[in-house]
Amino acid sequence: MSNIQGGDGLSDRNGILAKVRLDFRGAGKPGRFLFGGKSTDKAAEEAREQQVAVFRNVPIQGIQIIDIDVSTEVYTVYDDIANAEIAYAPLVLTVKADGLENIIQFVAREDFRKIEILDPASISQSHSEIERLFFKIHEEMKEFRSWLERKYNLK
Repeated sequence: MSNIQGGDGLSDRNGILAKVRLDFRGAGKPGRFLFGGKSTDKAAEEAREQQVAVFRNVPIQGIQIIDIDVSTEVYTVYDDIANAEIAYAPLVLTVKADGLENIIQFVAREDFRKIEILDPASISQSHSEIERLFFKIHEEMKEFRSWLERKYNLK
């Protein structure tokens, strides 16, 4: 069994509170003639808004979304491979997870940037819980690999 230590050192089985930062990429689209173009900033903001709608409306097993913070400004970086400016729109989710294996789905995302465990102060896991965590990591990696293959038609 998991022994999750709260700030007071007592066993707390109320889950894991964490902040997860995801940065959604936006690639601009040139318009036809003078109309219809989309800036990279606007594309990133739209991608973030689509994900916000998903997080608000689609339940995730083992996860309770406490807060969705979209206050961080969109930023741009130069991508050497694409030879273009790429914009990213950050999103910070505050989530309560039933266990570590439930958080893996956020960490395995392409747009994952950072995680901060807010509570509990320490976590100890049994052998079977660690095995379940590793299995969940394996499943998420398989799913991501499959998504990449579909995206780039590698198979």
